[in-house]
Amino acid sequence: MGRHSRKGPAPKGSDSDSKSGIGTDRAGGRLGRPAAPGAEQHTPSGYGIPPARGGHPEQREPGGGWGVPQQYQNWQGAPGGQRVQTPQPPPRTVAGGARIPGPRREFVEAFDQPQQGRGPQDDPYSSTTTWDVEPDPAFDAYMDGAGEDGVPEERPAKGGKGRTFTGIAAAAVTTVLAVVVAGQVAADNHGHSSAQSAGQDRGGAESPASRSQNRQAPQKGGAAAPAAPPSYRQLMASQFALAPKLKASGKFEAVPGFDKAPGKGRKIRYRVDVERGLGLDGALFAKAVQETLNDDRSWAHGGAMTFERISSGDPEFVITLASPGTTDDWCAKSGLDTSADNVSCDSASTDRVMINAYRWAQGSETYGPQAMLTYRQMLINHEVGHRLGHGHVTCRTPGALAPVMQQQTKSLDIDGIKCRPNPWVYPGS
Repeated sequence: MGRHSRKGPAPKGSDSDSKSGIGTDRAGGRLGRPAAPGAEQHTPSGYGIPPARGGHPEQREPGGGWGVPQQYQNWQGAPGGQRVQTPQPPPRTVAGGARIPGPRREFVEAFDQPQQGRGPQDDPYSSTTTWDVEPDPAFDAYMDGAGEDGVPEERPAKGGKGRTFTGIAAAAVTTVLAVVVAGQVAADNHGHSSAQSAGQDRGGAESPASRSQNRQAPQKGGAAAPAAPPSYRQLMASQFALAPKLKASGKFEAVPGFDKAPGKGRKIRYRVDVERGLGLDGALFAKAVQETLNDDRSWAHGGAMTFERISSGDPEFVITLASPGTTDDWCAKSGLDTSADNVSCDSASTDRVMINAYRWAQGSETYGPQAMLTYRQMLINHEVGHRLGHGHVTCRTPGALAPVMQQQTKSLDIDGIKCRPNPWVYPGS
């Protein structure tokens, strides 16, 4: 804190307080206001400041030192750096005989109590305090004034209690600020921890980590590997949706590709057609035909013959996957009725061996849904057997495997003889 907070008379050569901006006359009154009755009037000094109007009311305190004559406001230097005061005049009086005492001792001591061995380098708050190296005699006299008995009071060395109180106040402010900042940081951390705990207490339902627990982790090197497609045997063991009375477009398309005959013997070339609009996998159907016919348990047994699939040229016959309605039409061309039991046929008067798509997709009650693979093998072997010249045969031994040329789609119990399902021509090979 600077000295401008003190109250006292103006320094020598000035009629105004350069710190506070309040002008005074030498009679103790402020500029622009009449002095007390009988007091001497003076004009403002040479600072160029006009008399103030309507200033703050003058506040006199007990022990104040307003209007000390200038000749008593000088400090004298003494050997050894000590400073002494010149004698000061007796107390002044104003009109009416009022006695004006000198400055209050306790007020002066509060600011000017010396501290031994202290300097700017020893003050931790020196950045906020003022250290005066050179004395200001005029200002010191202005602040000290005369004592009540007219004898100059002893004035301790500068830099006393005032600076001590200033340092203490600065330390208190610094401490308060540190506590406030620490409290704010602690509150922020507590809020963050509370929010995190609240997210955890909600069972992780809103946590990004919990939402990803059930997700498939990506494989090394990029995105998660796609699921492997179902195998041939898996597809052949599955049922497919198809209406039992469906009649599709009646137009056929050859399944593209070529499957070379794998064995020896008589080579039989055939083609595979699929009716448009069925929604079934033609490639799966063509693969099933090729693998079934060339199995050693089938008609290729012992190297008697081998089957080769073509998609162009002249085949010996065409194995055709068609809707129930289209199958009925083509079987009727050879005098066969397939509509009653929704079955397949070899239309001998044509080049087509008709496979009913409903049976291919859904199977039969005699085999059940758990034996779709073996039922489809039986269906191919049975109808191609007709094309090769084989007629129907029934089971004659109860509990035996039914012959492949038995109408197993219709029944496994003929004339009271119940046999077991069998897809192969030579099942024991």
